[in-house]
Amino acid sequence: MDERFEGQRDHPVLRILGPDESMQATANANGMMMVATDRRLAISDDNRVVLDIPYNDLRRIQFDIEKQRPATLVVVPEREEPQVLVVGPEGYDEVAQTLVVVGRRLAALS
Repeated sequence: MDERFEGQRDHPVLRILGPDESMQATANANGMMMVATDRRLAISDDNRVVLDIPYNDLRRIQFDIEKQRPATLVVVPEREEPQVLVVGPEGYDEVAQTLVVVGRRLAALS
């Protein structure tokens, strides 16, 4: 389990994980948590899960970085509403690591 969830057994993301499901990467994007597991991608805040999809239901992810502005991360599912996350420069590393996990999962579906 990711250390940021220690002591938070009631966090919304933790409630949706199966007992044999493992977190592969996590990223905090302006208060929103993006979690890539071995089965799915989930996004939540501290109160609720706003996106919970298996990788085969993910259509596209777009990560736009501009100078002098926070980056935007757009997660586009096949059939649900896209989720837009704001990412400050301090979050680039975590988001990039999480996107590598997601990208490899998507590539494995091909």
